[in-house]
Amino acid sequence: MSPKKFAIAAAIVFAIFILVNLGLHFGQKSHDRLDYSVSQAFPPNKPFVPSEIYATTLAAIMENELNGGFGWRPNDFFLWGMRVMADNNANRQLGIIMAVRETTRIFKDHLTKVSSNEYDPNLVIADTDFRNDAQRWILPSAESKYRDGVRHLRLYLAGLHATPETSRELNQRNVELIRLFQSWGDMLGDAHANLYRTRKDNGSAVHSWDVDDYFYHAQGYAHVMYYMMQAVKRGYHQSLTTKPVLAQLFDESIDPLGKAAVLKPLIVLDGAPDGLFANHRHNLDAYISEARQKMYSIREELER
Repeated sequence: MSPKKFAIAAAIVFAIFILVNLGLHFGQKSHDRLDYSVSQAFPPNKPFVPSEIYATTLAAIMENELNGGFGWRPNDFFLWGMRVMADNNANRQLGIIMAVRETTRIFKDHLTKVSSNEYDPNLVIADTDFRNDAQRWILPSAESKYRDGVRHLRLYLAGLHATPETSRELNQRNVELIRLFQSWGDMLGDAHANLYRTRKDNGSAVHSWDVDDYFYHAQGYAHVMYYMMQAVKRGYHQSLTTKPVLAQLFDESIDPLGKAAVLKPLIVLDGAPDGLFANHRHNLDAYISEARQKMYSIREELER
């Protein structure tokens, strides 16, 4: 191949690479904004069972990851999975499924149950399904188990409106709600630690090409909590009505989570604190830490 033809071929390959990455960037920006609103799905003048807002929102979050244009990425072939082209969304989805698992577990173990009562059977299955390996592609695939988890959330919702009712409602006990904020606070603490991490678990240094993994994993946590906080606020409206400070703290948690959930730089930079370039991990952590602190204050109010 002549030098001229080689230069043309190289330019074409480079242009394709840039276009693919721009497509992934703007495609993910659109995907990150869930086409679901608690206030629209459950307007103030519409009667509802408190737990249906929680379960509906949880199902909507997972359906968006399974049915969106990107699909489930962590178990895809190498170009679209965890390592090369679509690794940002794959790592974000790993954060999402971890937050979904904990949010479902607390729903099953505490928010719809007290110690002497039985578990809701549909929530037991949903909780089990969401714990399937996120990177498994067959026997069973992650998608098939997560779709089954969503199906059982829908069966749980149907049971809330059955006659007689067959699903367990939210127990509305503050002592159980505290467990949810304890779990979420722990997850945000994990995100905070990773956003400042300089060494991996094996002792090797965190390189510039590693930082986007921590960034998007933490963002996955924020995405789930942003929508679920809105669901919890509506589901526990009676408690918030009697304690206006709680409603304010909820809003002050939701705002930074919403900003964290859609922060999408073209390239995740890891600049020095006094350097010329941004440090996007630390920028994201400002929102994560703010939400975590407000959640701690919510727990304090709930314990009073």
